[in-house]
Amino acid sequence: MGSQGGGPPATSPGQQLRALFYVLSPGESAFRTVEEVPDYVEKSIPFFITFIGLEFAVSWVQKRKLPGRINDGISSLSLGILSRLPELFELPWDSPWTWYLTLLGVDFAYYCFHRISHEVNILWAAHQVHHSSEDYNLFTALRQSILQKYTSWIFNLPMALFIPPSVFAVHLQFNLLYQFWIHTEVITSLGPLEWILNTPSHHRVHHGRNPYCIDKNYGGTLIIWDRIFGTFEAEDAKVVYGLTHPVNSFNPIMLQLRPLAHIWNTFWATPGFCSKLSVIFKGPGWGPGKPRLGLPEEIPVITGKEVPFNPSVPAYLNCYAVVHFAVIVDFYTELLATVTMLSQGTILLRIGFIILSLTSFGLLLENRSKAGILEITRCLVFVGVYKLGYLRSQFSSLGYAYEVLFSLCAAFWGIQIMKQITSSKDKHH
Repeated sequence: MGSQGGGPPATSPGQQLRALFYVLSPGESAFRTVEEVPDYVEKSIPFFITFIGLEFAVSWVQKRKLPGRINDGISSLSLGILSRLPELFELPWDSPWTWYLTLLGVDFAYYCFHRISHEVNILWAAHQVHHSSEDYNLFTALRQSILQKYTSWIFNLPMALFIPPSVFAVHLQFNLLYQFWIHTEVITSLGPLEWILNTPSHHRVHHGRNPYCIDKNYGGTLIIWDRIFGTFEAEDAKVVYGLTHPVNSFNPIMLQLRPLAHIWNTFWATPGFCSKLSVIFKGPGWGPGKPRLGLPEEIPVITGKEVPFNPSVPAYLNCYAVVHFAVIVDFYTELLATVTMLSQGTILLRIGFIILSLTSFGLLLENRSKAGILEITRCLVFVGVYKLGYLRSQFSSLGYAYEVLFSLCAAFWGIQIMKQITSSKDKHH
């Protein structure tokens, strides 16, 4: 039932009375949008007063006394009025005050979420993906968890009570975008701004695995939360980046899921129900008999001689990975642009091919012996699905070139695999 004139439809006294007893039919109470739904509660106030008066009258006739005390009744009504007052005030979406309040609210929520993500093991399992790089540059800013967004929303829930959704949506993105450019060693100091803003210097500390860097500088846009809550640390000794226990992998699936596997194994290996819960909900450094966040003295000492994980691979393989990664970026960009026009099956197929490709690149860059088998499989899959029209480039002119490229690459990896098999047989003989 739609409204006439754009507002909520009028309800008759009879409908309002029946609403009190939940006896309105679907035809009377079904609406296309939230804006069309009448405020049944507000319009029921006259009935509340009427029924209260009726209850007084009946109680007096039956028992010669009132159904309750005056003081308690006024207290109940006062609380009822108070409960409705917040609904009468709404922050205007176009007010500068709303804009700045949301900036603070979103950034404080991010601080809380970010800090908890370092202090609760199951959340750290997702967030550690961002910290697993042993470099610190703008690439690192884009190193994100596939799981983290499924928990971060919880910390933004309180803002849903008073922040206009459109303003919140803007600041949620601004807060994320701001954190891109601070992932760099090029900018050393921003002077007085270091007191208020999260800067490259402050965030370098956050990404360090030096003992003085652990669990510091959680702010997103502002550093004031860290200064207020005692988690601030200024950049001092040269920062060594990455995890205290490096994962040593370029495989994106391994980087995303290995921490969860570690928690799973630790959970079953730890005796006692409460201790098992502690494995999940206490810090990543916790163990039986240790404080919630673990022992600081167990953090590996930084010697300054740490060498990042960097397997030696032929130069042609690096070039190969760069070219094919550029092709995947093309497919990814085209998928983003056309996702609303594609069937769910096509979307899943394209996502699957992208995941297969990224995994294959990781194995190639680790110089794994089985990488060639996965790569020839990937190239053959591409040739098949591209000819069937399930994969598309955003540049139609590159279609034939891609088919030739992947066909040649499949042949190349086929030759490499045959050489490995032949070499293996020669060694056995």
